Amino acid sequence: MDPQFRTYLIAVTLLTLTPGVDTLLIIRNAGRGGWRDGAVSSFGICTGLFVHAAVSAVGISVILLQSALAFSVLKLAGAGYLIWLGAASLRHAWKPGDTPSPSFRDVPPLRFSPRRSFVEGFLSNVLNPKAVVFYMAFLPQFIDPSGSALRQSLFLAGLHFVVAMVWQCFLALIVNRAGTWLKRRAVHRTFDGLTGSVMLFLGVRLAMAR
Repeated sequence: MDPQFRTYLIAVTLLTLTPGVDTLLIIRNAGRGGWRDGAVSSFGICTGLFVHAAVSAVGISVILLQSALAFSVLKLAGAGYLIWLGAASLRHAWKPGDTPSPSFRDVPPLRFSPRRSFVEGFLSNVLNPKAVVFYMAFLPQFIDPSGSALRQSLFLAGLHFVVAMVWQCFLALIVNRAGTWLKRRAVHRTFDGLTGSVMLFLGVRLAMAR
């Protein structure tokens, strides 16, 4: 295996395993709607990688990074989306129960919506300015100037796609295995409250970052 290729695989694997917004979204959605919800969310997240690879290859990332206004708009859009996701989770956590003893009553299953799960994952990744910076700074190191930058970027994003999908689907499966425990209303509300609070915090921190 080419040393440069091996370096890239190690780097994207470590990046994928590092907990972040994508990991949090997979855990949240798998807890909400089971393995399928988490897997489709992962597909949306990983599809966003191709967007970052494409804009990096054609130079749009350079414009975003050099234009303070453009990058600020992207940053605020990503922060706003995180805050919206966090607020939605907190609203669900605080929703009044319909029974006098909610702690031992299962949470009614939420109807699985592939479109909703995909869009949540896709927007979470595409609106993440850290992903733009990573692809802009990291990907060019593995691009051969004599070849097509777009083709090579999409190929490298494809490798990242496979690594991320495998890990995130495995993570969704683990969360799904804990389904019975997570469906207890008190546990589910606590889970929603925690994930919502973290998303809200990350969104506010991103919005305030300079």
